[in-house]
Amino acid sequence: MATIAILLTLGVCAQHKKSDEIQPGAHQTSLYLPLLKGKRVGIFANHTSTVGKEHLVDVLRKNGVNITVIFGPEHGFRGTADAGEKIGNYVDQQTGIPVISLYGSKRKPSKEDLENVDILIFDIQDVGVRFYTYISSLEEFMESAFLNNKSLLLFDRPNPNGFYVDGPVLQKPAYRSFIGMQPIPIVYGMTLGEYANMLIGEKWLSNDAIAKVNEPVSAGSFRFKVIPCHNYTHQSMYSLPARPSPNLPDMASIYWYPSTCFFEGTILSEGRGTATPFQVFGHPSLPNTLYAFTPRSTDGAKEPKLKDQLCYGWNLIGKPTDILKKVDQKIQLSYLIEAYSLFPDKNAFFLKPKSGKDTDYFFNKLAGNHELMEQIKAGKTEAEIRASWEPALSQFKTIRKKYLLYAE
Repeated sequence: MATIAILLTLGVCAQHKKSDEIQPGAHQTSLYLPLLKGKRVGIFANHTSTVGKEHLVDVLRKNGVNITVIFGPEHGFRGTADAGEKIGNYVDQQTGIPVISLYGSKRKPSKEDLENVDILIFDIQDVGVRFYTYISSLEEFMESAFLNNKSLLLFDRPNPNGFYVDGPVLQKPAYRSFIGMQPIPIVYGMTLGEYANMLIGEKWLSNDAIAKVNEPVSAGSFRFKVIPCHNYTHQSMYSLPARPSPNLPDMASIYWYPSTCFFEGTILSEGRGTATPFQVFGHPSLPNTLYAFTPRSTDGAKEPKLKDQLCYGWNLIGKPTDILKKVDQKIQLSYLIEAYSLFPDKNAFFLKPKSGKDTDYFFNKLAGNHELMEQIKAGKTEAEIRASWEPALSQFKTIRKKYLLYAE
């Protein structure tokens, strides 16, 4: 699409000594600083928005960029809030810049929020999993930018789970929610830059937003640009320099997250309140011969499920290289199947919504359908469940290829 300008010139920051190391888009300062000169800038960012060891906000301010407002996602601008915790607006103490929360009373900037903004920047570290809410935040942010005639720069970052595609494709509109807005699989194998181009190209944004994207712009202006990563491919094993959120503390949790986050929709602890969330999971009612752990109140998980209760379950803690071999580029369902099989009160295994509706089960929102829950209840094998994900998964892979910016 001609109206989507994608910067493919790969710049290298002078501060980096190794020419072959992976560099996120924010490091390509020569590609975007000229675009920001003399502009009022609004930025969607959190603690992962860095250039080397410096925060992007600090780098921009050092280069004379006028940042008028910061927008914060789930977990907040500084990345310390609990999952799902609603956050209000405030002034950032370190910079004095007002911060508007987009994970509280609203999910997208209003017209009033953008009155003193010429260009918007989106820069945040994703983990490549559908129910990790930053891709939903991106979609809402894009909508607001386009509808309010603001130029948008997306600073791309490597996807630590970008080397495979797997899982059930979300059934839209029935299971659309903030933890899954579009018909994509759980692991979608795209960077945010690639995904943003798919939102536009597949016309998954609102009709009004797509119409705005297609409107001509004046000379020297732009509607949307991706500042790409340098030296990244979809086979890159990229280790994140900082935890993307409080309950993804290391690469082991990030690699297990697509498989074990399902336990958030069950009565079992998913390991929040331990040092290794998503690597341990269990419940007091499971056999006491299994691995034992006790969730406690911690930063980022003040009230974890089954707090202070001795749980029995599974321990998947290990070296990231070993975990990659176990994951084997697939969502692992065996633990979910086994946990359901061993749980004594199967009627209580999946957390029930007050409404009782299939579409309101949190597990179904994670899965993007109601079939997976029914398949688990029916005793289907992992192979049988995986077979049911076709042909939707193959169809998505075909669509995905149109928007890749990096080699597979």
